[in-house]
Amino acid sequence: MARKTRRFVTWPDLEAGAPELARRGRERLEETSIALLGTLRNDGSPRISPIEPYFHEDELLFGGMTWSLKVRDLRRDPRCVVHSAITGPSAGEPELRLYGRAETAEERLRRECPGWWADQAVEAAWVFTVRLEAATLLEWDYAAGEMLVRRWSPERGYRESRRTYP
Repeated sequence: MARKTRRFVTWPDLEAGAPELARRGRERLEETSIALLGTLRNDGSPRISPIEPYFHEDELLFGGMTWSLKVRDLRRDPRCVVHSAITGPSAGEPELRLYGRAETAEERLRRECPGWWADQAVEAAWVFTVRLEAATLLEWDYAAGEMLVRRWSPERGYRESRRTYP
């Protein structure tokens, strides 16, 4: 059986394919200034790490100290998931989930983006950009007892569904 080739795209592709999902997701990342990054350890088990996401020139960037385990994971296997931060179990905040891969950011983007790494020696921090395979945004309407699920991928396009909640 032939394996399906995955397609990874940029943030502007998400904006074109699912503008409301991209807008609300970006708002969430910029509002909290923190997200969770899921990577794969050497043995294949998951690792979760905090990151500070930045948008610069339509690229979603994040960095890690060169010696960190998340950087080691991504340099070995770039597959990752980025999940927006939430403040509590019933806060009603949107949840953004980005599935894809981390690629080393161009040196120009690294220099121009005002990320925390700007004050670090080049060899001290690794900076990545996110290439997307899929995105999901969950939003909660407690009054109506509904959860709105917005999904997008380059292959399947945009889909939206509502589910009862809880």
